[in-house]
Amino acid sequence: MSNTLTLNLTKFSRAFWLLGILLIITFLVFYVFQVNAEVSERYLIQEYQKRINEISKENQNLEISSAQISSLDNITLLLQEFNFEKTGKIHYIRVLDTQVVAK
Repeated sequence: MSNTLTLNLTKFSRAFWLLGILLIITFLVFYVFQVNAEVSERYLIQEYQKRINEISKENQNLEISSAQISSLDNITLLLQEFNFEKTGKIHYIRVLDTQVVAK
């Protein structure tokens, strides 16, 4: 009877150790995948932050150029390029209070 008990204990012991080793290997594989996923996400976040900084600088440059382009000096030069002429005297249409337009 002691032989069967010892045999059962050694089988149980081997199964326990085999299961333990398989669990450790499984957890190590999951750990490697999680670390890889976290590192790649952090890299993407850094790339996005760099891109955001570049776009912010570009936006500031565009705001400055827009302000320079829309200044009055540049508008008058632009109007002269399109052959617009300065108006002399302006005549307005006078509407009397008692008149109504009807069709």
